[in-house]
Amino acid sequence: MRGCRSATSPRACAKVGDDMVHGGRVLIVDDHPVVRRGLRTMLESETWVGEVFEAATVAEAVTLVVAERIDVVAMDVTLPDGDGIEATGRILHARPEVKVLMLTMSDDEEIVVRALRTGARGYVLKDTDPDAVVDALRAVAQGGVVLGPGIGPSVLASMNRSPAELPAPFNQLTARERDILGRLALGDTNARIARHFGLSEKTVRNQLSAIFAKLGVADRVQAALLARDAGLGG
Repeated sequence: MRGCRSATSPRACAKVGDDMVHGGRVLIVDDHPVVRRGLRTMLESETWVGEVFEAATVAEAVTLVVAERIDVVAMDVTLPDGDGIEATGRILHARPEVKVLMLTMSDDEEIVVRALRTGARGYVLKDTDPDAVVDALRAVAQGGVVLGPGIGPSVLASMNRSPAELPAPFNQLTARERDILGRLALGDTNARIARHFGLSEKTVRNQLSAIFAKLGVADRVQAALLARDAGLGG
């Protein structure tokens, strides 16, 4: 399996390893047929993709996710019958395990925040390199959180500052916890974090549990969002 192909956009490109699921069912939601077909062509050559579906509206997307047991969704924000973020909420209400990546032209930070708060696993602009878009979809499929280039320069936390300089509740984290949070914000999965630091996955899970408790969040998406809201620069 190939690695990340976009060396110029590290935040949009989270490499994954051999633990990636195979046979994934991917849904592309966009009202422009050219966009759907172009992304579909790229995805169909991916070894981790089993089948690709297309939808042009909110209604079609919600129906397909449930009927076809979709695993991953590439979701536009602006659709003919509504809002892609609202569609994401409806999808996750019906099937919480689905991973949604927003793929849109809008870089409005309020929209980014609303999408992440709704439960999207990432946000990438359509003008991102196509290979990096595919890598972003694969990363969220594996459980990562992806924020593409051009999405709020303050999204990634600067973990090199001392605890005293960090705002609460980040000042409660140990140096290792800050390092792990930094990798999480980059979109790394537990397995990749473990390999990066030479730890076991069990240790990483325990560290993340401690991080979530200190930050007062329930999951990795909320942790990444909290770092963004705190205005921590990367």
